[in-house]
Amino acid sequence: MPTPNSLDGLIEKASQYLSKEHVNRIKIAFEFGEKAHRGQTRKSGGDYIWHPVAVAEILAEIQLDQESLIAAILHDVVEDTSYTKADIIEHFGESVAEIVDGVTKLGKLEFESPQEAQAENFRKMILAMARDIRVILIKLADRLHNMRTLGVMRPDKQRRIAKETLEIFAPIAGRLGINAIRIELEDLGFKAMYPMRYAVLENAVRKARGNRNEVIEQITDTIQNRLNQENITGQVIGREKHLYSLYKKMRNKRQNFADILDIFAFRIITNSADDCYRTLGSIHSLYKPLPGRFKDYIAIPKSNGYQSLHTALFGPFGVHLEVQIRDKTMHEASEHGIAAHWQYKQNETTEEYLPSHVDVRAQEWVKNLLEIQQSAGNSLDFLENVKIDLFPDVIYVFTPQGDIITLPRGATPVDFAYAVHTNIGHSTIACRIDKKLVPLRTKLETGKTIHIIKGSHTQPNPAWLNFVNTAKARSQIRHFMKSQRTGDAIKLGKKLLSQSLRKHNMVYSGLTSDIQETLIAALNLSSWEQLLEDLGTGNRMSPLVAKQVHDTVLGSDDQVPDNNPRSEVDNTPLPISGTEGMLIHFANCCLPIPGDEIVGFISAEKGLVIHRCHCHNVKSIKNLSEKCLDVNWAKSPEGTYLTELQLETTNQRGALATIANEIAKTNTDIERVRSEDKDETYSFMYFAINVRDRIHLAQVMRRLKQLSIVEKIHRI
Repeated sequence: MPTPNSLDGLIEKASQYLSKEHVNRIKIAFEFGEKAHRGQTRKSGGDYIWHPVAVAEILAEIQLDQESLIAAILHDVVEDTSYTKADIIEHFGESVAEIVDGVTKLGKLEFESPQEAQAENFRKMILAMARDIRVILIKLADRLHNMRTLGVMRPDKQRRIAKETLEIFAPIAGRLGINAIRIELEDLGFKAMYPMRYAVLENAVRKARGNRNEVIEQITDTIQNRLNQENITGQVIGREKHLYSLYKKMRNKRQNFADILDIFAFRIITNSADDCYRTLGSIHSLYKPLPGRFKDYIAIPKSNGYQSLHTALFGPFGVHLEVQIRDKTMHEASEHGIAAHWQYKQNETTEEYLPSHVDVRAQEWVKNLLEIQQSAGNSLDFLENVKIDLFPDVIYVFTPQGDIITLPRGATPVDFAYAVHTNIGHSTIACRIDKKLVPLRTKLETGKTIHIIKGSHTQPNPAWLNFVNTAKARSQIRHFMKSQRTGDAIKLGKKLLSQSLRKHNMVYSGLTSDIQETLIAALNLSSWEQLLEDLGTGNRMSPLVAKQVHDTVLGSDDQVPDNNPRSEVDNTPLPISGTEGMLIHFANCCLPIPGDEIVGFISAEKGLVIHRCHCHNVKSIKNLSEKCLDVNWAKSPEGTYLTELQLETTNQRGALATIANEIAKTNTDIERVRSEDKDETYSFMYFAINVRDRIHLAQVMRRLKQLSIVEKIHRI
């Protein structure tokens, strides 16, 4: 029997499926690692080399290839010894070195906080994982051995590592379909995070186990006999839920221990998918199924590629049975997930390997992580987005072409659109579910067919961030907003500076590169675009910058000629066309629309805020002349603008529907509606609607005045 600190266990497991040549290379890697780590010890006091050997042994249990086992033995060499990546390449090749580099932490860089360091390490690991997914398999095995030996750490450090394990590493193992590792990580994390709860639950399960074994054996024999009668070859296994699964079920469903233990779980492993369905029919004739509890994960696999039939039954003795039915291939994929891929690769006699559901879903997930990573603002944002993505509790919906899209429960049509393609998400304007038009914030349900309606000149709405549920949708919307906001800010900043320069009889086009460089040096900025962005976002005032430009020109030989010289200072208002983008905001207090007299107010971070001239908030704004800006509407403003109407109506059945229908006849969109009783006879109704201008608004109001139920109407 191999001792914990020996090479025998690893060699014994590796020899069961690897050639002698590959096993010898593993021995050479051990000698290299032992020499590199010589003199280093772990907190437990043992030689450090036995940690990477234990990691390699975990991977040998799921039969990973020899490169993975070698990389596991060497995974801490670059980080903790004087050896470099080049040394690994020289002795073991580029592939092994790349895997080792992917696992290696960014220990030599400095970060502002431990959280930022963790997030950046995680980002690097994900990028390495995209090149070679074996990186994450080694990292999971490394974490599993660290959790097995966590007892030597301080209690506070145990809790921190356990929290990270439960939040990140166990869910990753689940997403990759490696349930054997996931279950052990969860139980070990639970034990370290909540030691008292773990001890109480473990003791309760131990006491209940003896009474349950006889029932489990009897039900197992009954199911096995029925399969034999039907000539179905299958293995029936009575199984126990692991402790963390029990704990989560008790916590989430607010059930006590006795209620959870009333459920008996069984797994039936057959020879083929066809036998799975035959077995299902057989046990449904043996025990009555519970309505609504059947799930077919063979026809529609889970997001991690998991396949099984799940059913719940009324069993004997008044107990409920949970049954999983799968074939041997599905069972192997369920236990080892993506790791099963290398079992095919290293068997040279096997026919060409065809990717399984697990492989395909894992690669899709990694691709999705890369997209999230590219659009994340920083490492902490990326890590938070991935955490959201790791707890899906999934639903399955269909595209109009019949393709299956897997989404987390609570996902909306916007999440669906981004899951199909980023550009579809960006251009979404409406959605039909089973041919019925629904709001974009509608929560999707399994089995529905989703049809996204796209617009040609649309863009993401910032309000979507209030209801989207997937990391990809959230990160892509934020990325678009950030890039769009920057571009809009630069355009607006250029407009504002141009207008302010005219007051000094200057034009923007006359600013030479020398003048620009002089000014950005004086303002300690990195580029001219940064100055324009600051102006557009309101972080700098354009009149002050224009004055600095004027003073700079007076102090130099450069001239900024005005192509249209004026004897008087140019006070031409800035035209507002509605196409300026995200840096133009229309004030919620007065909701200006084209045709109203307006004034602009430059606000830090919001950009240019437009008010109606008679708005009560404008009085205080006008006292801040440097932030107040003359604006007017362009000749042909584009788009629609929000405004609000108050109607006094008689209390009649269907009044709201009548008014809404009349507004719809004018091709006007209703944004929101609310109502309140004035007295027993009359009510107030408030409609927020989108109109093109004052003329359009007048048409709507004129039409509503003609209704007999409308007593009074005015714009708020």
